[in-house]
Amino acid sequence: MDSRRHVEDRAAADAALDFVKFCHRRRRVGWPELYDEMCAVACRGLYHGWGFGELAEHGIAFGLAEMPRLAGLVSQIAREDVERRGRLLVGVMAPLSLRSDAPEEASDEARHAPMLVGTAG
Repeated sequence: MDSRRHVEDRAAADAALDFVKFCHRRRRVGWPELYDEMCAVACRGLYHGWGFGELAEHGIAFGLAEMPRLAGLVSQIAREDVERRGRLLVGVMAPLSLRSDAPEEASDEARHAPMLVGTAG
């Protein structure tokens, strides 16, 4: 009996986390701005067609008592996003002379100075 309850609690926690991730991907903002986005998503049923009632059934509530939990989830998701983006930033050092826009008259030192090339995801 307890194991079934644990599975249900875990599923609700996963649904709450997925909901916050969904909202954060739509608008990369922190708390309390993301709260507004979560309310808009719930109002329109944009997450799996779930409105406020279905979200509450999955452990996601918007009342004053639930705000600290939601704020904690938002903080966790935002922190993970910053860490993930940092890992995606790939820098490649290339000599300046390999660049097509390098001036011919550039000094030897300037021509071989490292240049950071990369993309952020």
